[in-house]
Amino acid sequence: MKCGRCSKPAVLHITELRQGEVQALHLCEGCAKEYLSNSQNSKSGPTSEGDQSVDDPSSDEVEGQVCPNCGIAFKEFRAQGRLGCPHDYVVFEEELIPLLENIHGDTTHVGKVPKRSPQSSQLQFQLIKLRNELRSAVEEERYEEAARLRDSIRRLEEEQTRAEPSAAPSEPS
Repeated sequence: MKCGRCSKPAVLHITELRQGEVQALHLCEGCAKEYLSNSQNSKSGPTSEGDQSVDDPSSDEVEGQVCPNCGIAFKEFRAQGRLGCPHDYVVFEEELIPLLENIHGDTTHVGKVPKRSPQSSQLQFQLIKLRNELRSAVEEERYEEAARLRDSIRRLEEEQTRAEPSAAPSEPS
């Protein structure tokens, strides 16, 4: 189970009754310390302005977010652990990126590629990856690396055009 606030592994599980409604709260160690210190402060002090509980409007907004394609809510995804369609990665991108980085340590696939995968799709994947690296190198003003990446991209594009059969129909002789 992951923390409801930051997506780290939850170590504290709290069930509260608020306004007659049962609410489960799963927190990592850091968030649990903050939560417990805030709840102690709110009990001793006259106001609880520092208490950022589950009733936070921004968390309700995220939880209520729904995919227009398949209709799954982010709250459903958190409960089931499964997305409804590929479009969900775009709809819930802001919430999924930190979650994927926390679970897998990265947000790009670095594992095996199917053996039956056509050579052209592998080249296409490499080109996309290199273009993203080139974009970030230019943004960070690492021009020598950008030049190297540009040359690699050109080589791969030439290789791709040689590997693809000619798109123009051949004339009968």
